[in-house]
Amino acid sequence: MILLLLFIYPIIRGFISKFSSEYLKGSIEGVFQSFSFLFSLCLGIYYTKKIFIQHDEGMYANIYKNIPPKAIEFINSSPLVIYILLMPLLIMIIYSIITFVVNIIAHITLYPLFDTIENKLKKKSILFNRIVGAIFQVPKAISYVIVITFVLNFMSLLNVADTYNKYLEESQAYNYISKEVVIPLTNSKLAKKLPNIVNNSFTIVVKDPSTLAPNVQNNRKQGIVYYNGITLEQGVKSNDEINKFAINLAQGKDGTRDKAKAIYKWVGSEIVYSDEKANRVLNNDTQMTSGAIPTFDSKSGICFDYACLYVAMCRANNIKVRIITGQGFNGSNWVSHAWNQVYIAGENKWINVDPTFLIGGDYFDTKRFTIDHKQESIAGEW
Repeated sequence: MILLLLFIYPIIRGFISKFSSEYLKGSIEGVFQSFSFLFSLCLGIYYTKKIFIQHDEGMYANIYKNIPPKAIEFINSSPLVIYILLMPLLIMIIYSIITFVVNIIAHITLYPLFDTIENKLKKKSILFNRIVGAIFQVPKAISYVIVITFVLNFMSLLNVADTYNKYLEESQAYNYISKEVVIPLTNSKLAKKLPNIVNNSFTIVVKDPSTLAPNVQNNRKQGIVYYNGITLEQGVKSNDEINKFAINLAQGKDGTRDKAKAIYKWVGSEIVYSDEKANRVLNNDTQMTSGAIPTFDSKSGICFDYACLYVAMCRANNIKVRIITGQGFNGSNWVSHAWNQVYIAGENKWINVDPTFLIGGDYFDTKRFTIDHKQESIAGEW
């Protein structure tokens, strides 16, 4: 509703005000500012990610290396700073440069043209002038909607409130514009490929913790007992074929970290995300198979299946592993999600691993995890 009102408002105002050169110049200037902002937003997001998150090639790696160690330490300890401070700063610098250049071009080319159009329309009827005025406001209306959608998307990433996320989740206009405009413009490989799964994509049944096996209890005394009709233990159940394959895959790798990463890369790249299965989950269809074995056989599944197969392959290599449930940001809103943690004995710590998100970048013990994963809970540990 908000986006619809934003679209209609400038068109109605243009109809009431009629066409005038000065009014149109102001409107066009607003359009230029909006699209300059969008362009700056895209460039700012792209270069911020390249420098502060990926920094794995060329000039981006060189820039990152020249940043003072204290600053890098601060960014790594609070990765959200990238989004709430560094990215907006870079966007505003780019925006100022683009706006300056565009205004010069507009004053030389478009504004004289508008004066000519106004002189020719003076002889036309009032209704005709109103219609033309409304038509010339359409670009401004479109720019309003796109800019506000960007703002709503960014606020969703910051996790303003669950009710806010639910509102965006249910907004068809927001989700359409976000998928078709925001995600492509921000160049998010992850968001382009992940389906829009809503919060009920997990079927979770909580039992009395005393009836659960020790490895499926967590700190909140809750656990996933059934998922699509199977228990968590059934989900991570393996077989000889998976075990042999996992051992061969990790063979020759030095230490737990390298073995865990080799498994992560294989699961994330060889298993295809099943949109069909995700949709069936949304419709409460429990007649499909889930877990490590069917996922390994079919080479497809959803996040729970990725996590189960990762557990099975880690267990075959005697690697301590967990399934974590929580929420992940899919580019439009927060959705229910499952991923893993593995224990690196030499470092005495658990690290986050998300094979499902591999399609969008490196999600093996990276700082970006805290940006698009939240509300984690240990579903099981082996």
